[in-house]
Parts: sequence; C-alpha cells; structure tokens
Amino acid sequence: MKILIPSIFLALLSLSSGCIKKTSETEIGIKIDKFSIFGKTGVQEEVYAPGQYHIYIPIFQELLIFDSMLQTIAMTYDSKTGSAKYRDDLLFKSVDGNDISLDVIIQYRIDPHNVHHLVQYIARDDQDLKEVIIRSLARSIPRDVFGELKTEEFYVSTSRQEKADKVKEEMNKVLKPMGVTIESVLTVDYRFNEAYQKAIEDKKIADQQAEQNKSATAAAFEEYKRKLEEVQGDVNQMIAKVDGEFRRKKIEADAFYEKMKQTAEAIEAEGIAQAKGIAKLNQALSGSGGQTMVKLEIAKSLAGKEIILLPLSSGGMNLKTTNVNELLKTYGLINLSKQEKDNGGI
Repeated sequence: MKILIPSIFLALLSLSSGCIKKTSETEIGIKIDKFSIFGKTGVQEEVYAPGQYHIYIPIFQELLIFDSMLQTIAMTYDSKTGSAKYRDDLLFKSVDGNDISLDVIIQYRIDPHNVHHLVQYIARDDQDLKEVIIRSLARSIPRDVFGELKTEEFYVSTSRQEKADKVKEEMNKVLKPMGVTIESVLTVDYRFNEAYQKAIEDKKIADQQAEQNKSATAAAFEEYKRKLEEVQGDVNQMIAKVDGEFRRKKIEADAFYEKMKQTAEAIEAEGIAQAKGIAKLNQALSGSGGQTMVKLEIAKSLAGKEIILLPLSSGGMNLKTTNVNELLKTYGLINLSKQEKDNGGI
C-alpha cells in the first residue's frame, strides 16, 4: 500500500500537462489545493515569487497568476484614450442639479502579502479584479463624491483634487482589506450639457471681457499715476530750485546786511569819535590855551614868508581908495615877485 500511493501519484503527475509554469518578472502566483493527502485544501497563503518556475499538479491543484505592477482603469469620453473601446466617462448630476460628464483615471495595485485573501473572497484573476470589482467601485463611488460639488466648483482644480482624494480614501476603505490598494485617482476632463456649456462659455467670454476692461482701467490708472508722479517730480524739482535760489539770495542779503551794518557801525563809531574829538578841541580852544594854539598855527602858516608892513594908521593910507598895485610897484614888490617866479621861487 505504501508503494502503491506514490506510484499512483507519479503516474497522475506524468499524465498531467502544464504542471510547470514560470511567472514573469512582475507576476506572482498563488495555489489552490483541490485535494490534499497531507495538508488542508483551499487557497494557500504561500505566495509564489516573480520570475521563477513553479510546479503544481493540475488535477489536484490550481495556480492563479496576478500581475503585481501598477494597473490603470481609464474611464473617458473618447474611446481612443480610455480602457474601454467605447464612451466610458462618468455621467452624474452636480449638487445644484446640472448634468456633468467626467473623465476619471484610477490606478491600483494588488498587495502580494494579502493576495490569498483576494483570491478567496474577490477574484480569481486580473481581469475579474479589474472589471468586476475595481470598475464597479470606480463607477459608483466617484459619482457620489464628485456629485457633492456645485457646477461652478468643477472649474476650480483644487476643489476637484479634494474630491479625487476623497474618492481614493473611500475606495481604499473597501479594497484594502481585500488586498488591493488604490494608488491615485485623477480627473482628466469634464463637460456639461450643451445649453449649459454655451451659457458657461458666454459667461467666460463676458468675464474675460470684464477682466480685460479691468486691466485696461488699471493700466490707464497706472499710466495716470506715472504721469502724475512725473509732473509732481518736476514740480518738486522747481520748488527745490526756487527754494535753493531763495535761500541763496537770503544768505547773500543777510551777508550784505551784516556787512552794511558793520560798516554803518564803524562809520557811526568813527563819527562819534570825531565828534568827541571836535568837542574836546572846541573845549580846548575855548580857553586861554586855545588862543595860544591859534597864534601858533598862524605862525606856522606864515613861516618863511616875506612880510611888508604898510602904514595903516589913522593918518596913513586908506585901503579902500588906494591902488594897491601901484603902491606895490612903487615899492618894487611886483617886479620882485616876477623875478622869484622866473627863478623857480614862490
């Protein structure tokens, strides 16, 4: 009996096809034991590493393969850019009741350490995981979360990103316990219904025109300020020039005034001194000494001069009726004077 069982096992193994399989560099494998002589059946927790050969017996075992690389689901309006070959964008209403069409890209990867749980409760391969699980959640949770936005908020990138982060958080709450992690949620484009889109575009044009008018007004105001500053600068320069000239003239006038004041004070002092001198002289001349000084000065003025005495007594000549020139000739004084002049005398 002991020999029979291994023989049967080897025979079955030799009859089985595909009992050796190699995983690629990004693939991981997990076995399901359908029948086991020595252990438990069902999904095994052991994970088969990428890039290795793995032996299994198809009759008794099943080897499931999953790709551990980052996976992407692109749900877009344009079939050429999306994962599906048809229009696959999300259609929902904003919180204020407008129809929204939104392109969403979701990226995820499986957790190798928890892949046995994924196989046991969720999916048996990548296709089932993507189409049945991830895609279902990706079309329901984002509708609810992005539907919390008002229509105008879709124009604000930060508002869309906040909701994208919330979608990621909500999906991970569901998928992480199953062995799947949502890495990112991205919004690519959004659209409104045609009537509303036209109204929005018209509003955008009006807003742009208003902004242009504001910009033109602001530019004109700045130009006015610039010119005002230029004029103010010129005025300030003129004021500074006039003030400088005024200060210069004032300094010159003050200097001239001070000079004239000093000159006047000097003249006044000199006049006072002269007046005091004259007063002293008058005082000196008014006494007996004054007569002596006058006589002395007369003597000084007559020094070196010839003096002729004429008889002017009461019985002598009368100067009023006497011809002085004839008299001088008589005394020979005129000829004497000419001779002295000719000789260089007085």
